[in-house]
Amino acid sequence: MRNGNRAGHRRVVAVAAAVALAGAITTAGVTLTKPRAQPNLTVAGIAQDPCQQQARPVPARLNGQFEPDSSILQTAGGVYVAPGESIPLATAESACVAAAERTADDWLRAGLVPGTTAAQRSMATRALLDLRLAVQSDGAVLVGWHPGWEYDWPRDSSWVAVALTDTGHPAMAYQILRFLQRVQANDGTWAARYLPDGSGPVRDGRPAELDADGWVLWAVWSWASTQRPGPRGPSRRELALLWPMVTRAASAAVRSLTGDGLPRAAMDYWEDSVLVTLGTAAPLLAGLRAAADLAADIGGATAAGDARRWAAAGVRLAGAIAATFGRTGYQRTPTGSGADAAVTFLGPPFATPDPHVLLAARSAQQALAVANGGLRPGARWPGTPGVAWTPETACFALFDAETGQHSRAAALLAWLAAHRTRLGSLPEQVNSAGQPASVAPLSWSDAATLLALLAQARHLSTVPVPPQ
Repeated sequence: MRNGNRAGHRRVVAVAAAVALAGAITTAGVTLTKPRAQPNLTVAGIAQDPCQQQARPVPARLNGQFEPDSSILQTAGGVYVAPGESIPLATAESACVAAAERTADDWLRAGLVPGTTAAQRSMATRALLDLRLAVQSDGAVLVGWHPGWEYDWPRDSSWVAVALTDTGHPAMAYQILRFLQRVQANDGTWAARYLPDGSGPVRDGRPAELDADGWVLWAVWSWASTQRPGPRGPSRRELALLWPMVTRAASAAVRSLTGDGLPRAAMDYWEDSVLVTLGTAAPLLAGLRAAADLAADIGGATAAGDARRWAAAGVRLAGAIAATFGRTGYQRTPTGSGADAAVTFLGPPFATPDPHVLLAARSAQQALAVANGGLRPGARWPGTPGVAWTPETACFALFDAETGQHSRAAALLAWLAAHRTRLGSLPEQVNSAGQPASVAPLSWSDAATLLALLAQARHLSTVPVPPQ
C-alpha cells in the first residue's frame, strides 16, 4: 500500500528488496533493524477552484473551512485556488463561488447522502463531494492527490462506480465504466494503473492485477441492476455498449483458472508479491457470477451460451475456494499466511456468505485490529506496525452492516468519522498516534465508506449465484 515512495496498495515487487535493505544497518558484523517511520499526512483534502473549475490538493498544514455542501475552501487569505495561493473575493470570483456552490448542492440533492447521525452525514457529504472531483471528464478516477497516487486504478474505479450508482449518480458511474472499457487490454485484463488522460497504462514494472476483471464485472452488474434495462430503453442500449468489455473480462477470468480451479498467481490489492490469494480469487468469483447474471439482460443464444460457461467456471472457482482457502479459515493464501481483509470479499454485496465465512470474518477482524482502533490489511502485512488502513476498515464495516452486525459496523464507521482530516476527508492511513496519515481523500476509502453507510439502512444488491 502507499508507504514512503510506494503508492499504498500500489507497490512494485522489485521495491521489496530495496525496502528490506534500506531498513537494516550493519555495524561490525551486527545487523540492526531500523524502526519504520510512522507516516504523516501530506494532503488533507481537495478543493475546487471556483472559476477554473479544477480540483486542487490542499496541503496538510493549511487551515481553512469548506463552504457548506461544497468544495469551495475559505482560508484566511480568501478562496483557495491553488497550492500556496488564496484570493480575496472580487465581483467575478464571488459569482464563480456562488455558481460552484449551487452546482455542488444540486448534485448532492439529485442523489442520496447516507447516514443517520450528524457525523455520518458529514462524512458521507464530504466523501461524495471528494468523489465528484476525483472523477475526471473522461471517466478516469484519481485515487489520490499526490505524486504516485494521481492515476486511475481499475479496482478503485470499480468501487467508486458502485458507490456513485447506489447513491443516485448512475450517469457519472457510467462514465467511469466507459473509461475502463477504453483502456481494457485486448486479452480482457487491466494493468495495475492508468494515466488519467486515457493514453495508456503506467509503465512501472507492475504486472496486470487480475482482480480487476472481477471488480469491473461487479461494477457493471451493480450499475445495470439499478437501471433495470428495458427492451428498447437507454439503459439497455448503454449496457449493450459495455457488453464487449464484459465478455472479454469474463472470458479472461475463465482462462485464468488453473487445474485446481483457482486463478493463476497474480498481484492483488497488497501489491507486494505475485501469489494465489483470496484477494484475487474472491473478486473473480463475484465477477463471473455477475457476468452470468448480466447475460440475461442482453439476451440471445450467444449470451446464453456465455452465461452457462461463466456460471460453470464460477461453480468450479467457488468449490476450489472452499476446498483450499476454507481449510485454513479463509486466510490470505491456500496454505494459510494469516488473516486477510479480503475475506470480506466473500460476503455481501459480492456473495451470500456461508457460516464458515462469517466465522472467518469475525476472527480476521479481531486479528487485524490495531491499537488505534482501526484495521490493517493482513496479519502478515509488512507495513509500518500500528498503522490502520481506512479502505480495509471500511470493507469490514460494509461486511458487518450487510450481515446484520449493525453495532459492529457502527463502531467502525464512528472510528472512520473520528479519524478524518481537519477538512473532513478520509485519509488512506491512520498512524499509531491516531493521526490521519498519507493522503486524503482516498477514493477507495470514500466508496467503501459510502456503501457501508448505505448498508446500515438497507441491504445492497448482492450478486446472485446463477442457476445451474
